Amino acid sequence: MFDKLLEWDRDAFIYLNGLGIEKYDGFWYVVTNGLSWIPIYLLFFVLIYLNYRKKEAFSVVATIGSAVLVVLALMQVTKTFVARLRPSSDPNLNTLIRIVTSPGGYSFFSGHAAASFCLTTLVVLFLRKKFKWIWVFYLWPLLFSLSRIYVGVHYPLDLIVGALVGTLCAFLFFTLHQKFRPPYSE
Repeated sequence: MFDKLLEWDRDAFIYLNGLGIEKYDGFWYVVTNGLSWIPIYLLFFVLIYLNYRKKEAFSVVATIGSAVLVVLALMQVTKTFVARLRPSSDPNLNTLIRIVTSPGGYSFFSGHAAASFCLTTLVVLFLRKKFKWIWVFYLWPLLFSLSRIYVGVHYPLDLIVGALVGTLCAFLFFTLHQKFRPPYSE
Protein backbone atom coordinates (compact mmCIF):
# COMPACT_ATOMS: atom_id res chain seq x y z
CA MET A 1 0.00 0.00 0.00
CA PHE A 2 2.74 2.44 1.00
CA ASP A 3 4.73 1.51 -2.11
CA LYS A 4 1.66 2.22 -4.28
CA LEU A 5 1.29 5.64 -2.65
CA LEU A 6 4.93 6.49 -3.31
CA GLU A 7 4.58 5.26 -6.89
CA TRP A 8 1.51 7.47 -7.40
CA ASP A 9 3.41 10.39 -5.85
CA ARG A 10 6.37 9.88 -8.19
CA ASP A 11 4.16 9.48 -11.28
CA ALA A 12 2.04 12.52 -10.37
CA PHE A 13 5.20 14.56 -9.87
CA ILE A 14 6.68 13.52 -13.22
CA TYR A 15 3.41 14.36 -14.99
CA LEU A 16 2.91 17.74 -13.30
CA ASN A 17 6.55 18.75 -13.61
CA GLY A 18 6.45 17.77 -17.28
CA LEU A 19 3.67 20.30 -17.92
CA GLY A 20 6.20 23.09 -17.46
CA ILE A 21 7.15 25.33 -20.35
CA GLU A 22 10.70 26.62 -20.51
CA LYS A 23 9.73 30.21 -21.33
CA TYR A 24 7.90 30.40 -17.95
CA ASP A 25 10.85 29.17 -15.89
CA GLY A 26 11.79 32.71 -14.84
CA PHE A 27 8.27 33.40 -13.57
CA TRP A 28 8.18 30.18 -11.52
CA TYR A 29 11.68 30.82 -10.20
CA VAL A 30 10.47 34.17 -8.82
CA VAL A 31 7.28 32.58 -7.42
CA THR A 32 9.22 29.86 -5.59
CA ASN A 33 11.64 32.37 -4.00
CA GLY A 34 10.42 33.29 -0.52
CA LEU A 35 11.92 36.78 -0.81
CA SER A 36 9.54 37.55 -3.67
CA TRP A 37 6.66 37.35 -1.21
CA ILE A 38 7.92 39.99 1.22
CA PRO A 39 5.20 42.44 0.07
CA ILE A 40 2.46 39.99 1.07
CA TYR A 41 4.12 39.37 4.45
CA LEU A 42 4.20 43.13 5.00
CA LEU A 43 0.55 43.42 3.94
CA PHE A 44 -0.42 40.74 6.46
CA PHE A 45 1.28 42.57 9.29
CA VAL A 46 -0.06 45.98 8.25
CA LEU A 47 -3.59 44.55 8.23
CA ILE A 48 -3.06 43.12 11.70
CA TYR A 49 -1.63 46.36 13.09
CA LEU A 50 -4.45 48.40 11.54
CA ASN A 51 -7.16 46.12 12.94
CA TYR A 52 -5.93 45.40 16.46
CA ARG A 53 -4.86 47.62 19.31
CA LYS A 54 -1.10 47.88 19.66
CA LYS A 55 -0.58 45.31 22.45
CA GLU A 56 -3.05 42.85 20.92
CA ALA A 57 -1.40 43.25 17.50
CA PHE A 58 1.93 42.40 19.09
CA SER A 59 0.37 39.32 20.69
CA VAL A 60 -1.11 38.22 17.34
CA VAL A 61 2.21 38.71 15.54
CA ALA A 62 4.04 36.82 18.30
CA THR A 63 1.56 33.95 17.96
CA ILE A 64 2.07 33.85 14.19
CA GLY A 65 5.85 33.98 14.51
CA SER A 66 5.87 31.23 17.14
CA ALA A 67 3.65 28.98 15.04
CA VAL A 68 5.81 29.39 11.94
CA LEU A 69 8.97 28.66 13.94
CA VAL A 70 7.41 25.49 15.40
CA VAL A 71 6.33 24.35 11.92
CA LEU A 72 9.82 24.94 10.52
CA ALA A 73 11.45 23.08 13.44
CA LEU A 74 9.04 20.17 12.99
CA MET A 75 9.81 20.17 9.27
CA GLN A 76 13.58 19.99 9.94
CA VAL A 77 13.19 17.08 12.34
CA THR A 78 10.88 15.25 9.93
CA LYS A 79 13.18 15.79 6.94
CA THR A 80 16.14 14.41 8.89
CA PHE A 81 14.14 11.42 10.15
CA VAL A 82 12.45 10.51 6.83
CA ALA A 83 15.45 11.45 4.63
CA ARG A 84 13.53 11.38 1.34
CA LEU A 85 15.63 12.66 -1.55
CA ARG A 86 14.31 15.62 -3.49
CA PRO A 87 13.27 14.75 -7.05
CA SER A 88 16.06 17.00 -8.33
CA SER A 89 18.59 15.00 -6.25
CA ASP A 90 17.30 11.53 -7.08
CA PRO A 91 19.63 9.96 -9.68
CA ASN A 92 16.81 7.68 -10.90
CA LEU A 93 14.57 10.66 -11.55
CA ASN A 94 16.58 13.80 -12.21
CA THR A 95 17.22 12.93 -15.85
CA LEU A 96 13.47 12.53 -16.50
CA ILE A 97 12.32 15.87 -15.11
CA ARG A 98 12.69 19.59 -15.55
CA ILE A 99 14.85 21.15 -12.83
CA VAL A 100 14.76 24.93 -12.46
CA THR A 101 16.50 25.10 -9.07
CA SER A 102 18.42 22.51 -7.04
CA PRO A 103 18.44 23.15 -3.30
CA GLY A 104 20.14 20.63 -1.06
CA GLY A 105 18.58 18.72 1.76
CA TYR A 106 15.64 16.40 1.85
CA SER A 107 12.14 16.62 0.47
CA PHE A 108 9.54 15.40 2.98
CA PHE A 109 7.71 17.55 4.01
CA SER A 110 7.76 20.92 2.29
CA GLY A 111 8.75 23.81 4.51
CA HIS A 112 7.47 26.25 1.88
CA ALA A 113 4.01 24.66 1.99
CA ALA A 114 3.95 24.26 5.77
CA ALA A 115 5.10 27.79 6.62
CA SER A 116 2.97 29.54 4.00
CA PHE A 117 -0.20 27.64 4.94
CA CYS A 118 0.48 28.20 8.65
CA LEU A 119 1.01 31.93 8.19
CA THR A 120 -1.96 32.38 5.86
CA THR A 121 -4.32 30.32 8.02
CA LEU A 122 -3.45 32.37 11.09
CA VAL A 123 -3.89 35.66 9.23
CA VAL A 124 -7.25 34.46 7.93
CA LEU A 125 -8.36 33.29 11.39
CA PHE A 126 -7.36 36.55 13.04
CA LEU A 127 -8.88 38.80 10.35
CA ARG A 128 -11.85 36.79 9.04
CA LYS A 129 -14.41 38.81 11.02
CA LYS A 130 -12.96 42.08 9.75
CA PHE A 131 -12.61 41.24 6.04
CA LYS A 132 -14.98 38.93 4.17
CA TRP A 133 -12.50 38.67 1.28
CA ILE A 134 -9.57 37.53 3.45
CA TRP A 135 -9.86 33.96 2.07
CA VAL A 136 -8.38 35.15 -1.24
CA PHE A 137 -4.99 35.11 0.49
CA TYR A 138 -4.98 31.31 0.17
CA LEU A 139 -3.99 31.84 -3.47
CA TRP A 140 -0.51 32.69 -2.19
CA PRO A 141 0.34 29.39 -0.44
CA LEU A 142 -1.32 27.42 -3.26
CA LEU A 143 0.79 29.13 -5.92
CA PHE A 144 3.88 29.05 -3.69
CA SER A 145 3.44 25.29 -3.12
CA LEU A 146 2.72 24.42 -6.74
CA SER A 147 5.87 26.24 -7.77
CA ARG A 148 7.86 23.63 -5.86
CA ILE A 149 6.67 20.92 -8.26
CA TYR A 150 7.36 23.11 -11.28
CA VAL A 151 10.96 23.82 -10.24
CA GLY A 152 11.54 20.11 -9.55
CA VAL A 153 12.17 20.01 -5.80
CA HIS A 154 9.04 18.53 -4.15
CA TYR A 155 6.64 15.68 -4.72
CA PRO A 156 2.88 16.30 -4.37
CA LEU A 157 2.74 14.41 -1.04
CA ASP A 158 5.49 16.66 0.35
CA LEU A 159 3.25 19.63 -0.38
CA ILE A 160 0.01 18.05 0.81
CA VAL A 161 1.54 16.97 4.12
CA GLY A 162 3.28 20.34 4.49
CA ALA A 163 0.00 22.18 3.91
CA LEU A 164 -1.81 19.96 6.42
CA VAL A 165 0.90 20.32 9.08
CA GLY A 166 0.98 24.09 8.61
CA THR A 167 -2.80 24.43 8.72
CA LEU A 168 -3.19 22.18 11.78
CA CYS A 169 -0.42 24.01 13.60
CA ALA A 170 -2.13 27.32 12.78
CA PHE A 171 -5.42 26.10 14.28
CA LEU A 172 -3.60 24.87 17.38
CA PHE A 173 -1.80 28.18 17.91
CA PHE A 174 -4.97 30.18 17.21
CA THR A 175 -6.87 28.09 19.77
CA LEU A 176 -4.11 28.57 22.34
CA HIS A 177 -4.06 32.31 21.64
CA GLN A 178 -7.82 32.56 22.09
CA LYS A 179 -7.73 30.49 25.29
CA PHE A 180 -4.87 32.41 26.89
CA ARG A 181 -5.62 35.89 25.56
CA PRO A 182 -3.96 38.64 27.52
CA PRO A 183 -6.33 40.84 29.58
CA TYR A 184 -5.90 43.82 27.20
CA SER A 185 -7.45 41.88 24.32
CA GLU A 186 -10.53 43.05 22.52
